[in-house]
Amino acid sequence: MSARLAALIFAALTSLVALFQLALALGAPWGAVAMGGAFPGVYPPAMRAVALVQVLILGGVGLVVCVRAGLVFPRWTAAARWPTWVVVGLLAVGVVLNLITPSGLERLIWAPVATLLCLAALRVALSR
Repeated sequence: MSARLAALIFAALTSLVALFQLALALGAPWGAVAMGGAFPGVYPPAMRAVALVQVLILGGVGLVVCVRAGLVFPRWTAAARWPTWVVVGLLAVGVVLNLITPSGLERLIWAPVATLLCLAALRVALSR
């Protein structure tokens, strides 16, 4: 798989996760499948703010991976090399956290997504 294709897959999945976080922030009753199920139903106000921060973070990591793959800002491709490895490291932690979460539904939904995100980012990070 090419780095560009991996970055496109990464962007699509990251957008999906960002939309999920935005929905939580706007009051979707899906708290049971996020944050280990600690806040089932609608998130309390503080967690809604956290979900909005997650949207921003997801946008940032999506941008880093897309820059590294040359999809946007091609002049910055080389500069995005080490930040892409930071993204891979963060996603590896995310995979572990999604595998050990006490929420079975969260594990079922988000562990595969986190794994695909990590693998796609790794493919981009390994590109020349």
